Amino acid sequence: MRGSMGNHSPNPNEHRLRLSGSFEDSNNKRRFLRSKSSKEVEKPYQTYTQEKSSKCKISTLKLVLLIIICGTFLTLLHSPTVSHNEQDSRPSFVDRWLWERPSADARYISDLDINWVDISESLSKLTEGQDKIGLLNFNESEIGRWREEVPNSKHVVLHLDSAGKDVTWESLYPEWIDEEEESEVPVCPSLPRPKNYKNSDIDLIAVKLPCRKSAHNWSRDVARLHLQLAAARISASAKKDRPVPVLFVTDCFPLPNLFTCKELVKREGNAWLYKPNLDTLNQKLQLPVGSCELSLPVKAKETERGYSGTPHREAYATILHSAHVYVCGAIAAAQSIRMVGSTRDFVILVDDTISEYHRSGLAAAGWKIRTIERIRNPKAEENAYNEWNYSKFRLWQLTDYDKIIFIDADLLILRNIDFLFGMPEITATGNNATLFNSGVMVIEPSNCTFQLLMDHINEIESYNGGDQGYLNEIFTWWHRIPKHMNFLKHFWEGDEEEKKVIKTTLFGADPPVLYVLHYLGLKPWLCFRDYDCNWNVDILQEFASDVAHKTWWKVHDAMPENLQKFCLLRSKQKAGLEWDRRQAEKGNFTDRHWNITITDERLKTCFEDFCFWESMLWHWGETNWTDDKSPTTVPTAPAITQTALPSL
Repeated sequence: MRGSMGNHSPNPNEHRLRLSGSFEDSNNKRRFLRSKSSKEVEKPYQTYTQEKSSKCKISTLKLVLLIIICGTFLTLLHSPTVSHNEQDSRPSFVDRWLWERPSADARYISDLDINWVDISESLSKLTEGQDKIGLLNFNESEIGRWREEVPNSKHVVLHLDSAGKDVTWESLYPEWIDEEEESEVPVCPSLPRPKNYKNSDIDLIAVKLPCRKSAHNWSRDVARLHLQLAAARISASAKKDRPVPVLFVTDCFPLPNLFTCKELVKREGNAWLYKPNLDTLNQKLQLPVGSCELSLPVKAKETERGYSGTPHREAYATILHSAHVYVCGAIAAAQSIRMVGSTRDFVILVDDTISEYHRSGLAAAGWKIRTIERIRNPKAEENAYNEWNYSKFRLWQLTDYDKIIFIDADLLILRNIDFLFGMPEITATGNNATLFNSGVMVIEPSNCTFQLLMDHINEIESYNGGDQGYLNEIFTWWHRIPKHMNFLKHFWEGDEEEKKVIKTTLFGADPPVLYVLHYLGLKPWLCFRDYDCNWNVDILQEFASDVAHKTWWKVHDAMPENLQKFCLLRSKQKAGLEWDRRQAEKGNFTDRHWNITITDERLKTCFEDFCFWESMLWHWGETNWTDDKSPTTVPTAPAITQTALPSL
């Protein structure tokens, strides 16, 4: 026992034994007269006494030390993280221990080696002083380096609790939510807010963002989103009268529609310095954290949405390239917008494959025409459907407008959606998984956003090979609007009969319930008006609805007659429709649409040099056709009846 204590903690028993030894040295006679048996009895007794006393004293000492340590720890733990009265607010021992302990949340850790020269270059662009710099998500050694690099500033360590482990990207961006609140009220998971950030007089916020480019879906990172939203909140609230500049240190570009490139003061290497706009930042911070809640209530009326906007800086826009078969659809879409009372501009982007004849029809319908150069999708195969669909990025070059509502040319606006101009980029309906549908979306034109899109086309992979997939990789932070604002004409596999009845009722409701009806599959103007030709193709029957078909034709019939001619059918289109009808007849499709007599006047109208489309059926499918010829005169052709067709 004595050996285990060493010489550092002498106890009373040890002192007593040393005194006893000195006395025996002065009286050898008494020591030698001790019997052997007496020594053997005394020694165990002395050892037992020593051990008992030592154990008692050690236990008492441990208890005292434990009380002191606990008291100190609690004092440190409850002390303020940031002291605004100190010249230099250094993190406490507990702060350092919490940050650098092995169990720190790995999602928030960035392994990026900071280039301090880049940071210095970025900060030189600030005109205001940086008396107080808030530091978020930097480790202890990096905080020390900040003090060395910017010695004349106070450095405030900002703290943000990690998001719960159950908060995933899928929980923030679910594929489906109960928009109608029939069985539940959708609620987003909670993300902790930064501490002590309001009215803190911080002059600059520096944030280190994780970026795992090698990982799949690197931009769909909860920690990365959380840190940027926290930085936005601090920026909007640290000063009473203005937003605070934000410096991100990261390998990957920050969220381009939260911190926009128009607000980017300087990018130097991995340092991105922003000066946000206070009004727009506050607007964005009022939105749900993800698409787990609607950003606009489904039951709110237009008059309750409270947006008047700046009409001359807002426009509807669409794009046509590579073929003119959507010209009729674009004309009908413009007609539908005017029918619901909108007075906003219409802008259409076209490339040089759209003829002057078709441009004249688009202009007559109200579209302002902008000619563009197509953008090739570098990952598409030659002549594939998606070869040129990155041309949609040209929308961001419409910088004479602040807001654009993009609409596909294959939809109708059934109720006024001008209030969407009050929403930020990107506002859209959900598509599948965590993704949005780009058929209707609010965007904010900007040349630098266009450049961002172009900079990554060789690097970023579109999930579906098209523009929608690519845009979803760039704008991972988006805002869900009700599906009634981009309702797809589609009966999903597995839809119950009751749900099909509801959808069919919505397609034809008068007055309309839907805001936008989006026509998937074969388009109404490429079918005869008598019925939806999707019925005659087995793999397209999920898009077939005679009710939705009639809704489109009502808008067509409201168009001026001089515009209806742009919806005439070409001979090859008629041949294709007849081919599908005959295949459906051979297959004896139970819906029996193939047995309906065609009364559409367009069947009898020919405006081409060769109008004997029946003969095309003998060699149908042997060659690809592009249908690229454009009429130059108003069609006047003899009737050709369907009854004369031979059977194949």
